[in-house]
Amino acid sequence: MSVLASAAAVHHEVSTGVTVGFSALLVAMILCLALEEKLHAKKSLIVGLFAVVALLAASLLHLLPVGAVVNVFGESIAMPVYIPAIDWGVIAIILGSSVFVDATSKSGLFTWIAIKLTKASGGDPLRLLWFYGGMTVLFSAVLNNVTAMIIVGSLTAVSLERLGQRQKLLGFLLIEGLLTNIGGLLTLISSVPNIIVGTAAGISFVTFFLVAAPYVLVATAATLWLGGLRFDIRSLPDDESRAEAAELVAGFDENDGIPSPGFFRFGAVMTGLFIVTIATTSVLPGVSDLGMGFVALAFAAVMLIRFKSDVQTFYSAVDWDLLGFFAALFVVIHIMEHAQVLAALGHGLQLLVALGDTVGTGALLVATAGFSSVTDNIPLAAMLAKILVGMGTESDSTLWWAVVFGANLGGNITPIGSASTLVAVTIIHRNNLKLSFLGFVKLALPFAIMQLVLATAYVLLAL
Repeated sequence: MSVLASAAAVHHEVSTGVTVGFSALLVAMILCLALEEKLHAKKSLIVGLFAVVALLAASLLHLLPVGAVVNVFGESIAMPVYIPAIDWGVIAIILGSSVFVDATSKSGLFTWIAIKLTKASGGDPLRLLWFYGGMTVLFSAVLNNVTAMIIVGSLTAVSLERLGQRQKLLGFLLIEGLLTNIGGLLTLISSVPNIIVGTAAGISFVTFFLVAAPYVLVATAATLWLGGLRFDIRSLPDDESRAEAAELVAGFDENDGIPSPGFFRFGAVMTGLFIVTIATTSVLPGVSDLGMGFVALAFAAVMLIRFKSDVQTFYSAVDWDLLGFFAALFVVIHIMEHAQVLAALGHGLQLLVALGDTVGTGALLVATAGFSSVTDNIPLAAMLAKILVGMGTESDSTLWWAVVFGANLGGNITPIGSASTLVAVTIIHRNNLKLSFLGFVKLALPFAIMQLVLATAYVLLAL
């Protein structure tokens, strides 16, 4: 039984006052996460402090099981109560994937793909938008949203400057930022909410892809079409301007970022193998018992062989704040389960679901998106995943997909809704373009509404 499932199975009586007190603690943590920039504090520190307070309070109130853990072989293992609370499979996937992608990027593979697409566009603005949009979705699915935004956003600024189309940079960067969250829907490992919800629901990599891909394809095309209209991004009007643009982008050299042809080929092969192995983990002998976390860590180790005398560079580049944040978050949610906070939220969710398959699922998707737009979508996804597990929700239920779509797409409503949109705004400001919080919402809201309408229709009518 997984940590999520075992935790959700715990039911015991606690006073209403205790549940209300811990609920207030949870709300305070979410508010602090929403005000992260104002507090000038990292996520890991914020949630870590709340984990310490919650653990101490739970211990004093005797809410947590104390004693040895018995494994499947009947062996007694003594460990602190907060260790089993952490979903180490999720931690392993994030750590392994991050190191693998960082090491692979040194081969120049992703930059090579980006420049090849730039040259293939011939410098035409509309074609460039579609090529960069597709690349953003692909990179977000294979890498992660933030890395995709950094690679594509940086190249966009350079390309449009060289083409004399800098006035279109704001539109390009905003559209790319929105597409990172659409690309984050494509695979089970594309975004953290996907990993959390997919793991809790028992959705396989292949199933996740087959369900999400049609929506991602339609939403990407619709976003690029609307973006072209909204920001007046058009094809070049005549042969002379097209020839001039093609000559300008021909000056890009895709081989500049390749340290060695051998390592480039190795990186390409390993990336392909990584995707195939992750996709087939559930059916591979031996590997299926170890899980996707093992696969991610194993591929990271293989890629690091190339930098065996300098691996500390990659260790220092790991987002330890994110990993610490996750570990502390799992502890907090584990405590909230024992304080019956999640049970109380579950009753509210059951009332929502009781409205009917159509109304309940649609309302859950929209509500998840709304909350994700103003606070971190990771704790929201983790809490909803535990509640759905506790309700005994089947893995093929559309409720899981309502949470997945809502948690990802909610990040397109505000600039603080996801890390990748925040990076997009950072790149916009770095290029001396003005865009306020409300300015972002005004420009992005039509896109977000369209994407959520499409997602709701897809979940209700096609799944």
